[in-house]
Amino acid sequence: MASILKVDAMQGVTTAGSITVTSEGGSATVQMQQGLCKAWLQGNSDASTDDDFNIASGTDNGTGDYTYSFTANMNNNTHIATGMSSDNNAEIIHSNSRSTTSVNIKVKEGSDGSTAKDRAHAAAVHGDLA
Repeated sequence: MASILKVDAMQGVTTAGSITVTSEGGSATVQMQQGLCKAWLQGNSDASTDDDFNIASGTDNGTGDYTYSFTANMNNNTHIATGMSSDNNAEIIHSNSRSTTSVNIKVKEGSDGSTAKDRAHAAAVHGDLA
């Protein structure tokens, strides 16, 4: 018989912020909070968002260059952002100007990413929250 677990919060027994999950194969474990997406956004060419999580605001820095501020800050500036553009031949490039309070996203066109373009875009941020 299947069970349903209904909770409002989860907390580790040994350490409150640490919940270990066993892998599908059963031979490895991983910390659940490490695998969670810490921020995501569906952004427009003016840095507004249609939908987001942990994004306080967006700034349009110029053609294809957007900075999004976090609602809850990251622990350090080594977070990773991945994403995509809504148009063909465009790619998201995460710039090196990361901080604990924001992430910079650049949208460029072409296989060599040589031309900045204003485009709708989506991105997910992974890392450690403060």
